[in-house]
Amino acid sequence: MGNLRRFASLLALSACLVATTGHASGDSGHLEDSGIDPGDIHSLQRGARNFMNYCSGCHSARYVRYNTIGKYLELSEQQLIDSLMFNAEKTFETILASMPTDDAARWFGKAPPDLSLMSRSKGADYIYNFLTKFYVAEDSATGVNNLMLDGTSMPHVLWELQGYQAAIFKTHESEDGSVTTTFEGFEQISAGLMNAEEYAGFVRDTVNFLAHIGEPIRSDRRKLGVWVLMFLFFFYIIASMLKKQIWKDVN
Repeated sequence: MGNLRRFASLLALSACLVATTGHASGDSGHLEDSGIDPGDIHSLQRGARNFMNYCSGCHSARYVRYNTIGKYLELSEQQLIDSLMFNAEKTFETILASMPTDDAARWFGKAPPDLSLMSRSKGADYIYNFLTKFYVAEDSATGVNNLMLDGTSMPHVLWELQGYQAAIFKTHESEDGSVTTTFEGFEQISAGLMNAEEYAGFVRDTVNFLAHIGEPIRSDRRKLGVWVLMFLFFFYIIASMLKKQIWKDVN
């Protein structure tokens, strides 16, 4: 029975690991939790809308097809065509940026990256924090900088929704004469079309969609994982009973 209890505990731990949403981060500092829910279809649908309206002009998603998005987001072919396919003709096509790569590289210093696997590379929390932490910087070519990626060449494309904010930094001088600068917070300069809560929800939906296209089969994989664990647990019980039956007469 001791072995059975240990095996059951191991299976329970494995199930928890399968059910946990992990986010790798490309930043070693504190990251605000994105709070995404990969199982929220309505959030994913809103995120797909946000991506196509605000991101696909510069960023591609070459590793995901429109019909794959429709399958997992419960969208019909006609809904895909009417609402998402702005620069594509067939649903089996992938998402390509509207802006030519050469032009983008010339205007911004480097071509905007493909976002298909960005959530797996940087993590959902990093992307969420990146999209919420733009601040005004007069010395920047785009007029803004980002707390998560200093010197970013990406403009604040969501400024109309969030508005503009200033970052407050404080300089500290230690006894040995060394100077350190710490971030103290943001100060809103101009209001956007959304308040802070609405904008956070907008970004959360967008990040949720990016996390989804990074691994569209995640939900299927997790469902299959639960059935596999259940089968292994049931098989272990049968195997244990069979072993006891076979070896019951052996001292």
